[in-house]
Amino acid sequence: MEKGRPQKAVNAIKPARKPSQSSVLPISSTPSRKKRQIPSLVSLCIGFIGRHFEDIIEDLADIASSFPPNIKIALAAVARRRKLMDDDVILALADSSWEILDISGSDVSDFGLSEVVKTCKYLKTVDISWCSKVTWAGVSELFHHSQSLEILRWGGCSRSEDTARRCLCMLKPSLKDVEGESWEEVDASELARGAHLLRWLVWPKIGNDSLEHLQAECPRIIVNPKNTLFTFRGLEVPREALPDVALDDQVVEDIDPKTWELSPRTSFTLVPSRPDELPIAEKFRLAYLERDNRLAPKRAKNARQRQRRAEKEWVMMSTNAKALALASQATKSLHIRS
Repeated sequence: MEKGRPQKAVNAIKPARKPSQSSVLPISSTPSRKKRQIPSLVSLCIGFIGRHFEDIIEDLADIASSFPPNIKIALAAVARRRKLMDDDVILALADSSWEILDISGSDVSDFGLSEVVKTCKYLKTVDISWCSKVTWAGVSELFHHSQSLEILRWGGCSRSEDTARRCLCMLKPSLKDVEGESWEEVDASELARGAHLLRWLVWPKIGNDSLEHLQAECPRIIVNPKNTLFTFRGLEVPREALPDVALDDQVVEDIDPKTWELSPRTSFTLVPSRPDELPIAEKFRLAYLERDNRLAPKRAKNARQRQRRAEKEWVMMSTNAKALALASQATKSLHIRS
């Protein structure tokens, strides 16, 4: 190569360099896939217990007494998903450190709810939707004991909808002592009654009248917030206030979903028979007739044997029969001699 040759001529004979994949695709187009983590030993144990949860319900109070709060709430989530949650289960698993309570779609009644809220005094989020056994009495106990309640979910089935409409008046602010001597010296928390910190209400089937009533009487409560980039009145919508998110999803995110899957019923598929093939009932009938004809001679022989045996026993037992038998033998011998 001559000295003084332009450098661009040298670059022209070099092979073109392929652009890397990272240089071709923009950063925004490369989706970040979250790797599925290996479940921990605790999650595997919870999954095993959850699959056999119905076997330990009778002794659950004794078994769960030594469990930490995170294990209890995980077992409660599994029991709810397996349709096994009732008063006994939730009372055996309730822990005073809980801040969320999800009993939606369960068989928990007013008694179970009232006892749970006495134990869990720091609840901030509660879901009682689709609970047909919870009435206004249980909701009243919930508001009375849960002074930190911020998010509430209710409604769903017809009974839950009726309970929600009857308890709508409990959401309105009211005063315990209207005729106080000096309101300035009284703590603000002692003046209010009910869930005075409630900010988010999830009620998918709320009627227009109830919605207008809430907006007029309780403007602080936001009903059915949506997952948007904008905030409501300067407040960011919490994840627990979204209707399409289960409260206890984060509790069981590391547990195998097969733990609470209901085993499907075994279905038997009927194989269509050929047109020239006999039905099963006809096959059984023909087989029975063939066997009956084959055993007919043997049955006749057995009948004759039973008859001779019966006659012999009758002769041995009856005196008259013995006399007749001896007489017939004597007659036969006389005829032979003559």
